[in-house]
Amino acid sequence: TGIVVSCQNERSQYQNKDKAMQILKSKLLLLKQQENLEKTADIRGEVKDNNFGSQIRSYFLQPYTMIKDLRTGAETSNANAVLDGGIDLFINSYLKWLKQGCPPYKGAIPE
Repeated sequence: TGIVVSCQNERSQYQNKDKAMQILKSKLLLLKQQENLEKTADIRGEVKDNNFGSQIRSYFLQPYTMIKDLRTGAETSNANAVLDGGIDLFINSYLKWLKQGCPPYKGAIPE
């Protein structure tokens, strides 16, 4: 690892050796923790902010019902079916949107 530790605080050579080993262990532990943080950062990748401008769908339930996908422009007035899990319309429109190269929807909120 290239980490060198020396200790001359105590009178006894054995006590200095024990202190140096403790310092070495703590430095190695710190190095290992840093490596683990870098690995998890690589695994996680880029994390997007969860701000207002990053919303995917708008749900309008009063005074009328409508759910609109802001990326693809797909919308439905059957909010109960969507809230019960029927999101096939949005999945299909998202897949078509990806296939087209993710063009921006003209009615979407500008970022």
